[in-house]
Amino acid sequence: MALSILMLKRRYTLSRYISVLMITCGIILCTLASGKQLKEEEEMLHHDWYQVLRWYAGIAMLSVSLLLAARMGIYQEVFYAKYGKIPRESLFYTHALPLPAFAFFASDIYSHVLIFNQSEPLTMSFLPFSLPKFWVYLVAVLASQYVCIRSVYRLTTECTSLTVTLVVTLRKFISLIVSVYYFQNTFTIMHWMGAAMVFIGTLLYVDIIKFESLWNRSTGESKSKLE
Repeated sequence: MALSILMLKRRYTLSRYISVLMITCGIILCTLASGKQLKEEEEMLHHDWYQVLRWYAGIAMLSVSLLLAARMGIYQEVFYAKYGKIPRESLFYTHALPLPAFAFFASDIYSHVLIFNQSEPLTMSFLPFSLPKFWVYLVAVLASQYVCIRSVYRLTTECTSLTVTLVVTLRKFISLIVSVYYFQNTFTIMHWMGAAMVFIGTLLYVDIIKFESLWNRSTGESKSKLE
């Protein structure tokens, strides 16, 4: 939102400002709650601050990626407005052009191919043979990522950059909640507060909760009482 205001000179309704603020604060609360839990576990078990530092580095990288994604969303919005809606072409060039850079990681990729080949075989009922488990997981991740990123690029042609950024941020928040459940971490009060703020902020953003009408009604009633 801040980049849209600064770069595109846009103005939003009061409900949009409040919704974005609530979603941001909710995600920060959940992230801090997970980080606090990780720090306590490390202090009790190993006193290993390396894992904690890795967690902070990951949060910093995610924050920078969100800012860059928001900037790219603004660029795509301006680009589509000028040259037309071409999400599939943008998706192709965005992922095809960086491929030569993977040549620098050839040895690392090859070592992981060997690790994947040596993983436990996984038998599936619709196949007459078994496959290494890690390769099956990789194909599943690639398929889900393709559906996700293609939907995001399609969304950039239909919605504003703020809406796209909000959707991507909510996807990351859902991933955080799923990871808390999957790794059997404690869902604390801070997690519940953060989830509630994100949920209410999302309802405000999509105008399910009519904040302006409620605000105008309350201010109108207060004025009538004063008169």
